[in-house]
Amino acid sequence: MKIFISYPPFRDKGSPMWTQNRQFQWYHVGSFIYPLVSAMAATLLDREGFEVVWDDCIAQGRSFDEFLRNIYTEKPDIIAFETKTPIVKRLWDLAKDLRAKGVESKLVLFGDHVTAKPEESMTESPVDYIITGGNYDICMLALAKHLRDGDDLPPGIWYREKDEVKSTGKFRLDFDLNKLPFIDRRLTKAHLYGEKWKKRLPFMYTMVGRDCPWARCTFCSWTTLYPSFRTRSPESLLDEIGCLIDEFGTKEIFDDTGTFPGGKWLKTFCKGMVERGYHREVLFSCNMRFDYMLDPAVPELMKKAGFRKVKAGLESASDETLIKIRKGYKVKEIVKGCKNAARAGIDVHLTVIVGYPWETKEDAKRTMDLARKLMADGDAEMLQATMLVPYPGTPLYRYGMDKDLFRFDPTNYDRFDMTEPVFKTPDMRPAEVVDMCQGIYKAFLTPRFILRRIVNMRSWEDMDYLLRGAKAVMGHLRDFGRKRKTRCS
Repeated sequence: MKIFISYPPFRDKGSPMWTQNRQFQWYHVGSFIYPLVSAMAATLLDREGFEVVWDDCIAQGRSFDEFLRNIYTEKPDIIAFETKTPIVKRLWDLAKDLRAKGVESKLVLFGDHVTAKPEESMTESPVDYIITGGNYDICMLALAKHLRDGDDLPPGIWYREKDEVKSTGKFRLDFDLNKLPFIDRRLTKAHLYGEKWKKRLPFMYTMVGRDCPWARCTFCSWTTLYPSFRTRSPESLLDEIGCLIDEFGTKEIFDDTGTFPGGKWLKTFCKGMVERGYHREVLFSCNMRFDYMLDPAVPELMKKAGFRKVKAGLESASDETLIKIRKGYKVKEIVKGCKNAARAGIDVHLTVIVGYPWETKEDAKRTMDLARKLMADGDAEMLQATMLVPYPGTPLYRYGMDKDLFRFDPTNYDRFDMTEPVFKTPDMRPAEVVDMCQGIYKAFLTPRFILRRIVNMRSWEDMDYLLRGAKAVMGHLRDFGRKRKTRCS
């Protein structure tokens, strides 16, 4: 049985940040995040004797004609697609087109959008199966074995029986992640993926947990997939890192768990990195919460273990907003955690959101000013700004529906693509929200920030990293410049 795991090349608005991404956005300068759970699905299927084709046309630079021709030629038994809200209607149309052209493959959707609204996609498209929940790798294998061997379907699957849509019930997240094999990076072309790493190739991704121990932020689409947190053991991740070093000569790793485990787990991991000598072999980065770093001893330990960078959610410089989105810390703790990390020698990548439905222009400006100050003071070295998108299934989406906050029909999913604000705001026009995003990125262009980065350069590697970061920033400025010219009136 032949199975395609496919990411069709939708490129009409730029490069789609689609794979393994909690926020969908079209980019001028594309970077491809490795879809770790999809890659695990491919690995599990391959180990069970299925013929797996890794069909990420975006990362592989293939055209839509090539994508379709491959399907017509190879005639896969199953084609599986990850869904995100802004491209789900494109996938519905693609499914209809494939059926109209006589493609008989079983069509499968998985991801956060169909987890939130599974029956909708069964109604709006001719797909055969929908996998809900975050264990879509394990469920994909179970579905394939159901079709090949007659095994029972697991909980969380929607399917058709004659003309009736049925479900196997609520998905479960009780699988022991320590039982999973390491991902087959060659099968899934892991060398194609990466962001703004420092050591360049070989760069690899890991994902030790699913997805965040906090799991409460009202805007996070992945709380739909992972309402509870599970993680592998520190020893399991250390073993995986050892394999990546030995097999690929990996020099840098980013762990894409929503928030890297903290507390005793983190201490054990850091100790293991030093004891095994991996802190001398690789640079390690991850997603992290600011309140994990309020004790300066934590980032100091992380630095000794080889940590280079943490991505952390500033989100807003308003305590009121942080309370409303259930972030779990205050602005003063953001600043303290950020400074502690910087003093330990760990680079901080800030994530910032504008466009909350209660946010005033003054609130947004305060956020922009804080991000700029942290950058200028040397407490952060990178940031990303996004407009708030209330994805279906999140508490924020339900809040918007209850309060009638949407600027347009909330089923007009194409417009959830961050080219414009989704929610109404109290005293900002849509174009002003876009301008705020662009203004935050301009923190990179202040003379103080540029001078400090130049002074701190110690090698050609540092220069190369700075130039690639500058290229990405200019791309983001173009992204938001384009958005201002679209629907933001």
